Amino acid sequence: MTRNKLALSLAGLLFAPIAGTAFAQSAPAAATQDQGQNTKQLQTITVTGSALPRVDTETPSPVTVITAQQIARSGFTTISDVVRSISADNSGTIPTSFTAGFAAGSSGVALRGLTVNSTLVLIDGHRVANYALPDDGERSFVDLNSIPMNAVERIEVLKDGASSLYGADAIAGVVNIILKSNFQGVEASAEVGTSQHGGGFTRRATFLAGGGDLQKDGHNAYVNVEYQQDNPIYNRNRSFPYNTSNLSSIGGNNLIGGQPGNNSGSIYGTVRPGQMTASGAVVAAPGTPTQILASGGCGPAASLVTNDPNNPGSYCAQNFISQYGEIAPEVKRGGISGRFTVKLSDVTTAYLDASYFQTEVVSTNGAPPQIQAGFQHNTNGIALPPTLANGQLNPNNPYAASGQYALINYAFGDLPNQGSFDNTNHNFRLTTDVTTTVGGWHLDTSVMINHTWLDIHNKGFINYNQLISDINTGAYNFVNPSANSASTRGALAPTIASQATTDLDSIDFRASRELWDLPGGALGLATGAEVRHEAQNSPQLNPLAGAQSLGLSQTIGRRNVAGAYVEVDAPVLTSLELDASGRFDHYSDFGNNFAPKVGFKWQPSEMIAVRGTFSKGFRAPSFAENGSSEAEGFVTYTPPASLAAAHGNNAYVNPYTLGQLSTANPAIKPEKSTSFTFGTVFQPLHNLSLSLDYFQIKKTNVIVQASPNAALAAYAAGQPLPAGTAVIADLPDPQFPNALPRPLIVEAPYINANSLKTKGVDLNVHFEQDIGGGVHWSSDVNATDIFTWKQTQPDGTVMQFVGTHGPFSLSSGAGTPRLRGSWANTFTYGPATVTGTFYYTSGESMTSPDLGPGCQSVNTATGMPFPSSCYLSSFLDFDLTGRYDINQHVALTASIMNVFDRKAPLDPMNYAANNYNPTYDMNGVIGRFFNLGVKVKF
Repeated sequence: MTRNKLALSLAGLLFAPIAGTAFAQSAPAAATQDQGQNTKQLQTITVTGSALPRVDTETPSPVTVITAQQIARSGFTTISDVVRSISADNSGTIPTSFTAGFAAGSSGVALRGLTVNSTLVLIDGHRVANYALPDDGERSFVDLNSIPMNAVERIEVLKDGASSLYGADAIAGVVNIILKSNFQGVEASAEVGTSQHGGGFTRRATFLAGGGDLQKDGHNAYVNVEYQQDNPIYNRNRSFPYNTSNLSSIGGNNLIGGQPGNNSGSIYGTVRPGQMTASGAVVAAPGTPTQILASGGCGPAASLVTNDPNNPGSYCAQNFISQYGEIAPEVKRGGISGRFTVKLSDVTTAYLDASYFQTEVVSTNGAPPQIQAGFQHNTNGIALPPTLANGQLNPNNPYAASGQYALINYAFGDLPNQGSFDNTNHNFRLTTDVTTTVGGWHLDTSVMINHTWLDIHNKGFINYNQLISDINTGAYNFVNPSANSASTRGALAPTIASQATTDLDSIDFRASRELWDLPGGALGLATGAEVRHEAQNSPQLNPLAGAQSLGLSQTIGRRNVAGAYVEVDAPVLTSLELDASGRFDHYSDFGNNFAPKVGFKWQPSEMIAVRGTFSKGFRAPSFAENGSSEAEGFVTYTPPASLAAAHGNNAYVNPYTLGQLSTANPAIKPEKSTSFTFGTVFQPLHNLSLSLDYFQIKKTNVIVQASPNAALAAYAAGQPLPAGTAVIADLPDPQFPNALPRPLIVEAPYINANSLKTKGVDLNVHFEQDIGGGVHWSSDVNATDIFTWKQTQPDGTVMQFVGTHGPFSLSSGAGTPRLRGSWANTFTYGPATVTGTFYYTSGESMTSPDLGPGCQSVNTATGMPFPSSCYLSSFLDFDLTGRYDINQHVALTASIMNVFDRKAPLDPMNYAANNYNPTYDMNGVIGRFFNLGVKVKF
């Protein structure tokens, strides 16, 4: 299918005389009111997870509904914050603050801890285009930052497999964001906020205006405009331990910058005399200490260190975290959206929905670029020559007069921070929908065009060839960096610009009707078909591997998907409802799949109902996994004892950064899943209800990179490598040039290998009560307890990740907490409303089975766990929000987030932030935050 064909279809379908109940939106029932009997007309809605309209929102599948009122009372100002606060969001979720990730600048939800590629995000029941950069270069997902907040009517979260209706990606569940279907009047708001501890100043403004009564005037139109800007928060604005990498005072490691022994240089640099070996490498002259390179010694940004037993000589210690570190990036988000709805006849309605949303994330997180790097070329042993290419003595080399080389450790303080970026994501979406009733059938046809483009600008990455040229010609002044020209700096670390795009174009047709009466009501039938075109083009960010310390990532692919589904809902008794559905999909790039689902709801009395589901699901391979793609990530690697011994256990074989290059596999198969839920809905009182649902999901054919460990073991043993894998060796060890070089990059394709199983329970409680004096109290508890999250390796090894920091790479080191929950209490008194909400995340051990046995956070000098408990404490946060209606037109709003200013617990193991867990404990490092706003309504 081409975009031109879809555009033509859009024009034709806009006025087509077909329709039905609008999917996932409120719609009035078709029956007329019997005025003589004064009967009440019930409203039907279509709940996420079912294609049939119903008057009862409790389906066989557990669905949580978050209303616009609840969103406002939460104090959250972005869809990302709202959705990621759901208790079922767990391992693999992506926070915007994780700026060092492949998908920097985005935010994604991962229900059940099955990573972002197993949770389907919809808008008004329709699929939308994915973010242009996959998570870890592999997992495709919808960026929550690109969805307008002010136009949201409600969010429905289906915590159950739903491939039988929606197809791939719905293994863990569905988040359906439902926008306003119509609006009348004018609303505007303005809000500002700031952190008590500095940084993060935010400002937000919204405008929503609409007119026309659909029933009286035959039309309604509204437009929504919103803008928000959040200033960055820097590590230097926070106290210990978030503002330093030196934890020696509490028994941890001292990773402060500038230590030559750690292959780290300060902006003032250090050198030591070196001599060339027969192999052409330069090694340090025995017994020679380091000395400071800068003519003025250590400047104000560093402190002089001498007689360090681990670093003989002198150097400038520099706290890169305090000077350059960033806790939260600068974010600017804004856009315009609107909907025009017209009633073409008594039974036919059409609407056109359009939106453009833009999110810019600017991050300066990271230290200055270093000469020392492992990728794409190892520069740890780089040296300044005694003479330049023109034969002159090298002014940067203090040993030039004696004909010696100068081994150098140096950070480029006059260049942009390494890893800083400016990414702007543009998202344009156009949807048209037509509904009607023909012969008792409710018909709905829609066409959607969604295009995204991401402008990427990476900064602070050294160009290797230019670095070598500048060293040999003396073009770069290491002794006095301020003397370097702008052109010299620009050539050495040029801005790396690229644009990545995604597309999703679709045509949907849905039909539903009541067939005949059963003892419990009418038998319902729904069916539908969908054709869509998906494409992604994320070109290589590091062409020719020219940039140091920047990985390789490329994702290119396109495909067509055709699917059809059917659902039957049978109220066989007044107390028993049975539901069955199935979907067949054809993918142009991997083939066919059928996904069935059955469910029941038994309600023996008005106060209790029992429900359950069983379903099969699948996840189609992403373009990164089966397209023209590759992705290179980095891990810390410790060479095996045999390889280390061959190098005399010297620094060459100390733990170092190893590249893991994953390549696409055209023969990859989809992941499959089997899941079931079983639970109860209990309402013992008219004002008290609760639900408790058990879930279990087993996924097979899990797509992973072929074991790099097997390739590394074979390489170290001198044996043939497994099929499809490769090892790129480092430069020879200068001290042992004839020994097997250490591996620098290991290549392996994606394969279907592992299986995993997760199970647990969801608890939801709602209570309301007038407590006297005109005060109304509403209380909501939402909690998810994951009992187990196990992964079975191809060799039969079973790894349990619940309550640990694993799976380490898939969760960005954030881990899989056992329990997440919230408790919100709202008190309303006349024009005043106050809501207090507790958020809780359980602790985790600092272990990760995929990294090996034992505690993975240790003091490298003593080998002892750090902290001694080897445990990340739980985190409890309390937010307070309020609203006061001055009159029917003006209201004041205020909030205090993290009221008790709770600090995030120490987490030295997490690699996405400095000594804290940004995925679950972000409020603890932001600290107490104040917001004040005004809302005006006409």
